[in-house]
Amino acid sequence: MAKEQQSYDPTASGTAGRGAGGARVLVVDDDPTVAEVVSGYLDRAGYVVDRAGDGPAALDRAAAHWPDLVVLDLMLPGMDGLEVCRRMRGRAPVPVIMLTARGDEDDRILGLEVGADDYVTKPFSPRELVLRVESVLRRTRPPAATRPLSAAGLTVDPTARRATRNGADLALTLREFDLLAFLLRHPGRAYSREDLMREVWGWDFGDLSTVTVHVRRLRGKVEDDPGRPRLIRTVWGVGYRFDPAPTASDEE
Repeated sequence: MAKEQQSYDPTASGTAGRGAGGARVLVVDDDPTVAEVVSGYLDRAGYVVDRAGDGPAALDRAAAHWPDLVVLDLMLPGMDGLEVCRRMRGRAPVPVIMLTARGDEDDRILGLEVGADDYVTKPFSPRELVLRVESVLRRTRPPAATRPLSAAGLTVDPTARRATRNGADLALTLREFDLLAFLLRHPGRAYSREDLMREVWGWDFGDLSTVTVHVRRLRGKVEDDPGRPRLIRTVWGVGYRFDPAPTASDEE
C-alpha cells in the first residue's frame, strides 16, 4: 500500500468530513491472514482501514494519516506493540485495542499499563472485535452539552473531553477519563468491578483486572499519595468508592 505524504497533524481527526461509521482504523499485525480478515470486517462495517505489518510501518502510517483508533497486535517483530503504543501516545492521544495471545495475562496487564483501552485475545471473533471498536469509538464522540463535574480539586468537562486537577491538565486515556467522570457523577457510592466494567466499558463480561489496572493508573494521576488513596477508596469485598471529602481519620 503506497504511503501518501502529508504533514503530521494528530489534532486533525480522521473522522473529519465523514459520518460516524467512517472513522479511520489502523490495523497492525504481522500475520497477513489476521490483518486481512480484520480489515475486511472493519471495511464492511463502514470504517476506513489502514494496515501495517510491523511497528515502524505502523508509526509511518499513523504519521501519514492519524487514526481514530488502532487495533494493535502485541507480538510484533522488531518493535513490539507496547513500544508502538508508547510512541503513538507520546505524539497524541489515540484509542488502542490490543490483540494478545490467550493466556498471556502479564502481557495484557502491561498493555493496559501503557494505556491500551481494551484488548481481545487470540483466537477471536472478528465480529466481536468490530463491536469492541464501535464501543471504544462511541465513547470518544463528543456527548451532548454537559455541565463540567467538579469535586476535591478535580474538574471533568465531558463535552471538551478535558480533565484538570487543581487547575492543571490531566493526561488521561479514554477509559481513565470515562472512569473519573463516572466516579465524579456518583460520589459516595460503592461500585463493584463488575458494575464499573458495565457502566464505564459498556460490557457485561470481560477480564476484571482491566478495571483494577485503570483504577491504579487513575489513582497515580489524581491522588496526593497513590499508595494511600484518599479519593478513590477501596471498599473491601465490594469494589471502589469516590469520596470527594474524606475525613482525616479515614484509613485505607
